[in-house]
Amino acid sequence: MKPEAKTRKVRRSFTLTPEAVAFVGETRLKRGVGSNSEALDLLLREAMLEEKRQKIDSAYQNYYDTASEQDLAEQREWAEMTGPNMFRGMPKH
Repeated sequence: MKPEAKTRKVRRSFTLTPEAVAFVGETRLKRGVGSNSEALDLLLREAMLEEKRQKIDSAYQNYYDTASEQDLAEQREWAEMTGPNMFRGMPKH
């Protein structure tokens, strides 16, 4: 796990099922994190990222489901003009 900037943490107490506790412990061992709290934090961050990814995917899907044929044709035209080398020569960050 890569080092991350220190963030202020908030102590909370949660009641979990034995299966959830076992899963957190297994995650700690598999991922090599130092504690169950770190493992739980990792799992929650992954869940938050997945939710964000799903929202973005949904927004894209909604756009393409509602875009007019003219909009889609224009996008195809731009894609054909720029081709796979669209970003060639641009400075890298």
